[in-house]
Amino acid sequence: MKRQVARRLQAALATLALAAATGAVLSAPEATAATAGATGYATQNGGTTGGAGGQTVRATTGTAIHAALCGRATSSTPIVIEVEGTINHGNTSQVSGGSCSTAAGVIELKQISNVTIVGVGSGAVFDQLGIHIRAASNIVVQNVTVRNVKKSGSPTSNGGDAIGMESDVRNVWVDHVTLEASGGESEGFDGLFDMKDNTQYVTLSYSILRNSGRGGLVGSSESDLSNGFITYHHNLYENLDSRAPLLRGGTAHIYNNHYLSLNESGINSRAGARAKVDNNYFEDSKDVLGTFYTDAAGYWQVSGNIFDNVTWSSPGTDNNPAGPNPQSNTTVSIPYAYTLDAASCVPSVVSRTAGAGKGLQVSDGACSPQTPTPTTPAPTTPTPTTPTPTASTPTTPAPTQSSGTNLSIGAGSDGSSKADGTSYGNVRDGDPSTYWSPAGTTGSVSIKWGSPTAVSRVVVKEAAGATGRIGAWRLLDADTGAVLSSGSGAGAVTFARTTLSKITFEITGASAAPRVAEFETYAG
Repeated sequence: MKRQVARRLQAALATLALAAATGAVLSAPEATAATAGATGYATQNGGTTGGAGGQTVRATTGTAIHAALCGRATSSTPIVIEVEGTINHGNTSQVSGGSCSTAAGVIELKQISNVTIVGVGSGAVFDQLGIHIRAASNIVVQNVTVRNVKKSGSPTSNGGDAIGMESDVRNVWVDHVTLEASGGESEGFDGLFDMKDNTQYVTLSYSILRNSGRGGLVGSSESDLSNGFITYHHNLYENLDSRAPLLRGGTAHIYNNHYLSLNESGINSRAGARAKVDNNYFEDSKDVLGTFYTDAAGYWQVSGNIFDNVTWSSPGTDNNPAGPNPQSNTTVSIPYAYTLDAASCVPSVVSRTAGAGKGLQVSDGACSPQTPTPTTPAPTTPTPTTPTPTASTPTTPAPTQSSGTNLSIGAGSDGSSKADGTSYGNVRDGDPSTYWSPAGTTGSVSIKWGSPTAVSRVVVKEAAGATGRIGAWRLLDADTGAVLSSGSGAGAVTFARTTLSKITFEITGASAAPRVAEFETYAG
């Protein structure tokens, strides 16, 4: 793709230079983690509270951030890390400990939970240094700037992502941050906000993403479809070439964002992704919504958006713009409460609230910035939400004989990382001698249909020689993220009849690598 970012940077960098000379870049009101709390999909699956209720420590170097993580009693002990100053390669070293797994040259939130990182005082800037969230849960990042992270050239950090999440990440809230680069891939930069390899229940709110070739993605390839349930609201996307965001599979709720100067494409829904796009303001941009650079279709539900000086390309084999008159081609149910600002006021309210150093102000739903009422929840490790709709959940379901039509036969399937030699399709082939197995002891496998399908009962069968391995599990409505049922052990599960396009069996505990021979689904 042509890179237009560099040509647009001169004026932007001149503005930043002036701000730096006056101290404005690092200027930020004092902020703490006691804010109004997470929004969007980060409120689901037990919620996202970060390190609330835990010890609060101050860090002025990356090494100090790592030391705070490593100094906890356990890898899940809640902690709030207040960051002030500039974090860079020169002050970020690896620290060892039983409650952490860190690395030099990157802020590593790996195999941990219950952590808040928040910028305070005169501000927190992660300069050419990314934040890497891997195999982690219940993480909050607030009021920080991450800039110029490179994947090539020198120095490199975090694969070129400002904030990157991968490998079974759950419940992350990124709020009031500024993520920026100084060009595109040819200048050594990659994505600003990336999610891959089974990352779910994430919210990006009141943030700025600018001056980059790539805004961010959900799914690293057309086969990485285990990610989803992402909310993007009240963000500014400015001077980006593409990926605002790129969605490969999964569900996203995108509302009250201001899109300005998207040079090549914007919201790119593909490979079965479903996006609910509400009350956004698109300005001076091209191809702001559609399926681009692939023939693997994605879907969208649109309402209340404003398209101000937006141009649209012609449809082609690998190009399916939603405009010039965007219409919905799917419906997306949202499981949480939210209030929409009118699209007409989005540029104004976003300019006053989004990004680091804005005092963590939020919109009141009537286009007026407000300081949120602080909440200080007790420390918690999120647990699965109460099943919705209410389900009959046997603690240890017993295998039963199948009855009726197995709706999995002839359907599609996908899931999280799989063990070598196994296939997602083996759970829907009616052959108990074949099976899918995750790469470890936890993972998920899904059945999906091309149109909404009513389901009220599933039967999970383990392969011969592996019976009894499956421990704790959850059954999810993959369209909305709602938990239909949860329990322990393979067998038959019944729940309130639900119409959906995709259902997921998520294994959260096992005695050894589980082997799912069949994931049968029935209307009841």
